[in-house]
Amino acid sequence: MACIEARGLRKAFGTTVALDGINLRVEEGRILGLIGPNGAGKTTALNAILGLTAYQGELNVLGRDPWSQRDQLMRDVCFIADVAVLPRWMRVSQALDYVAGVHPRFDRVKAESFLAKTTIGRTSKIRTLSKGMVTQLHLALVMAIDAKLLVLDEPTLGLDILFRKQFYDSLLNDYFDRSRTILVTTHQVEEIQNVLTDVMFINRGRIVFHSSMEQLESRYSEVMVHPEQLAAARALKPIYERQGFGRSILLFDHVDRQQLSAFGEAHTPSIADLFVAIMTNQSPGAAV
Repeated sequence: MACIEARGLRKAFGTTVALDGINLRVEEGRILGLIGPNGAGKTTALNAILGLTAYQGELNVLGRDPWSQRDQLMRDVCFIADVAVLPRWMRVSQALDYVAGVHPRFDRVKAESFLAKTTIGRTSKIRTLSKGMVTQLHLALVMAIDAKLLVLDEPTLGLDILFRKQFYDSLLNDYFDRSRTILVTTHQVEEIQNVLTDVMFINRGRIVFHSSMEQLESRYSEVMVHPEQLAAARALKPIYERQGFGRSILLFDHVDRQQLSAFGEAHTPSIADLFVAIMTNQSPGAAV
């Protein structure tokens, strides 16, 4: 069953086209990474999914039209823009009171049980907490909401690597199950590679790549080629070539990995390397 489905989704701001006829389908129980450069349309797509902006085309989220049925939709959706930002004047107990008052699926007992594993005091003001504690508090609030769809827009922006890892580990181990769907946008692509079940690249308002992680691993290969094998490797028409450690690194699409192993060690490229390859080939005048 589709959690999110769009056909011909379009949004323009004056003469600027933010979404240019997007078609997409996200099955329930998946963790999708929406990756794109600044200005690619990520935030506009999220706003449409959350019913925060009008649009042209068809969009269905959890069986509802987000724009006309937003009130009902948000009973099953949780949205987080940045886990490092909570009202600093609030006490921890007030944050719990607030979420309990605005979200019908918030389980305060569950939030309290998460906080019990930390050193965070209920009477503490958020401004007195360390960044790590704020992350723990935000996680407790999020994981206590029984949402069918969780939307995360750059959720770990401004956090150091330790707390970013803690966030994603907790999200995967304590929150995610096959009945929930998570949609996350981030520029820290490497950190979410092992969390995702699916990845989607967006550029200039269009979806330019969409794959499950299983399909990505079987389809794409990257090889650091021995210099004497470079001409033979290039004859197999890599989709991208870059330099690293004084050697040529070639990225292939639908080429047998055993065949490629004759040129060097073949492995699955990182999402970041695949993103750079595809975005480069999307640039005007770029050669594939």
